[in-house]
Amino acid sequence: MADYDVIVIGAGTGGLSVGAQLAKQGRKVLILEQSERIGGCCSTFEQQGFRFDLGASLIEATDLIDEVFQRLGTTLKDEVSLLPCDPVYTVIMKDGTRMKYPTSLEASAEEIRRLAPDEVSNWHRFCAAMKELSDNALSLFRSPMDTMTDFVRFFANAPGMLKYAPLFFCSYQDVLQHYFNDARVRESIAYQTLFIGLPPALCPGVFAMVAYGEHAGVYYSKGGMIGIPAALQRCGERFGMEVRLNTLVDKVLVRNGRAVGVKLADGTEVTAPVVVSDINAKTLYLNLIGEEHLPWLVRVGIKSYEYAMAVPMLYLGVDYTPPLESHHTLATLPTDRINRYWWETYEKGHYPTDQQFGIISWTSHSDPGLAPKGQHVIVLTLAPAPYRRSDGKSWDEVKPELTEQIIDYYSAHYIPGLRDHVKVATLATPVDFERNLRLPEGSIYALRQDITNETIFRPAAKSKSIAGLYLVGASTHPGGGVPTTIASGMIAADLIAKYE
Repeated sequence: MADYDVIVIGAGTGGLSVGAQLAKQGRKVLILEQSERIGGCCSTFEQQGFRFDLGASLIEATDLIDEVFQRLGTTLKDEVSLLPCDPVYTVIMKDGTRMKYPTSLEASAEEIRRLAPDEVSNWHRFCAAMKELSDNALSLFRSPMDTMTDFVRFFANAPGMLKYAPLFFCSYQDVLQHYFNDARVRESIAYQTLFIGLPPALCPGVFAMVAYGEHAGVYYSKGGMIGIPAALQRCGERFGMEVRLNTLVDKVLVRNGRAVGVKLADGTEVTAPVVVSDINAKTLYLNLIGEEHLPWLVRVGIKSYEYAMAVPMLYLGVDYTPPLESHHTLATLPTDRINRYWWETYEKGHYPTDQQFGIISWTSHSDPGLAPKGQHVIVLTLAPAPYRRSDGKSWDEVKPELTEQIIDYYSAHYIPGLRDHVKVATLATPVDFERNLRLPEGSIYALRQDITNETIFRPAAKSKSIAGLYLVGASTHPGGGVPTTIASGMIAADLIAKYE
């Protein structure tokens, strides 16, 4: 007799989401997490009295997240203390232009009017189209996309999406150029492509709805972003779900083409008729399962996936109130320069010391309790970085000097006085994310999400080669990000209820 009904590998938001839902179904669920904390990139750690978010720094698409909590018999607002962030962000453009995007679409229109009066009507036209797209696309995030039949069924059930089908095959940049003439307006809403892990020229156009969707409201979790996975764990444990930390899975046990459990790094075997993976799909199939259990075409397909970008993070504790205006400040570049950075710098293995663009997360602005009294937390999400540096130096080798150079650059260009007030500075590089979170090559979104790697082209939620094996998280549909990985738990939970 099996030890558990379901074993989940990884306690990220996808793993906790599916684990809690399966426990609610009455199944005996065990979640195995290799690190010392839950949440993956949506987590929080403490250093010298400062609480830093490891990766994710705000919550959006709350209706989608709330749907999972409602399945668990509660609501997101009952489980997580949500702090509204308004404006959504402040933008500092490369030419020094500053503007804000308030939650209100009308207030944002007034900001655009100040910058480019002729673009106000285009802003309203863009928002109307993206609202229609978002309303029709909602079911996309809770529907499996394992086969072409799934893809066709989605459009059959949401016929309004047919109008926007071309957006799956054009770029985000194409969408911006279609709606806006002013380069600065395009620059102000181009950074969102990096939330998907790609530059504007490669990011699928359908993701342009993100720039509109943020205006439904963005929030922060009081006490840190770990509040989201902690709430999922708490809900799952009400139904008997078990979570083990510091427990590394070495192999998925496969017998007669079916997953039957896992082997831990210490040699212990734990059995279950259903295994769910919340880790990178390439790691899962090539290392934990092994090529000997995969058909040749699956081996070729899995190896063809490219890892998503890696993004260094600089965690700063400061002893002054920084001269910032909002929870998030975007340091932006024109779209063509982001594209050039991707092709001429990032993909060639270079990493500049002058950080030309990034996100400044002033999380203690929303929650002062994250820092000692009178002090603050700033987290810098830096430009995408290559895992393998072209200069031949290791990331560990350059880390101390690079940390100082980044602080100097942001102090000179975006956060005056920063250099003189840093008490804590910790830089996480692609190697650190690989080492600590087991993200291969530091890939925060697992696998690239360009046109050839979205929806039905991502690894299937219900494995096509191993019976009893299911996938959640950034590797599968609907892709990387907090709301989408949580939604992947809905897809897998429904599939397991149907087939197991």
